[in-house]
Amino acid sequence: MRPTLSPATLAELRRPRPYPAVSIVMPTHRREPDSEQDPIRLRGLLAEAKEKIEADPEVSRSDRIDVLEQLDRALTEVDLVHAEDGLAILAAPGEHHIWSFGRHAPARVVLSDTFLTRNLVAAHAFERPYWVLAVAADRVVLWSGDQARVTEEKDHGFPVVRVYDEPDPERREQIGDVPSTFRDEETKTFLREADTEAGKVLAVDPRPLYVVGEGAALTLLDAGGPIARATTAQIPHAGLAGADPATVHRVVEPAVRAHAEGEIGDALRQLDAARGRKAFTSGLDDVRQAAESATIAHLVVEENFRTTVRDAAEHLVPAEPGDPGAREDVVDEVIERALDTGAQVSFVPDDTLTDEARIAAVLRY
Repeated sequence: MRPTLSPATLAELRRPRPYPAVSIVMPTHRREPDSEQDPIRLRGLLAEAKEKIEADPEVSRSDRIDVLEQLDRALTEVDLVHAEDGLAILAAPGEHHIWSFGRHAPARVVLSDTFLTRNLVAAHAFERPYWVLAVAADRVVLWSGDQARVTEEKDHGFPVVRVYDEPDPERREQIGDVPSTFRDEETKTFLREADTEAGKVLAVDPRPLYVVGEGAALTLLDAGGPIARATTAQIPHAGLAGADPATVHRVVEPAVRAHAEGEIGDALRQLDAARGRKAFTSGLDDVRQAAESATIAHLVVEENFRTTVRDAAEHLVPAEPGDPGAREDVVDEVIERALDTGAQVSFVPDDTLTDEARIAAVLRY
């Protein structure tokens, strides 16, 4: 339920599907007693999805049977014991996907020719994903992290493991010792290769990168390639190439937190500067219009800003969940649209943007 939402994975989820592409999205809860209602809500939404499929004359018999089977299989794979704040089940002929994410999402069932991804996109941005490169002389491990956890990345050529040969017997005879771990040329070459592999990952999935290892290893990476020199932070700490996820997360968390705090400060300074040069807008209605016109350079949103609205002419007005035409995840819509048009998105603590109605943007012009 918790794969990495890389740009490639997201692009794959968003490509057109044969109708019906079914999206079931719902809020979930991490703790009792609220979590006790999650299985009931899930079964109800699945029943609603099945009813819509069976009643839709545009769905062929073979596709109907296929998608219903996909939904049944998905139900058996959902892990509500380790639920977060939202759940998405995406099913189409021949496939199904399950995603758990750390951001609230309103319950809904949608049949279309594409999956509903706005909640996944917003949650991915909200979780501030990052990479950790744990370096040792014989092993380099890549971890994918977010605010809650790190998991080892076992694609993209990682982990990179070195197979040792016997130390050069002539050198041993000459100096009476084996080469120093981080001074021999084979180790330097090995770390350069790992550095190159990390560069390939960053090229397809750019995130903040934290490099951890002995000081000598970090020095070699600095000398060996451009990736380590461009990292968000280097953390001198040995042993993480063989550590468990909880230990890795604990070691990098202070650097990750410091980086997040710095990003918040930068975002607020950019808003102030934009206000001075009249390249600023705020409030959901105006920001939504800027997102639709692709004029947002940097979107700044309070972390827990959620609201329900409906369209009234060319503007948004407040509404209640369940009202005709109500849009319960309009904030996630704006976030997805901003990201689609190349904008940077930052989240700031609640009550930071009180005067801006909780959402603001730096405009391109």
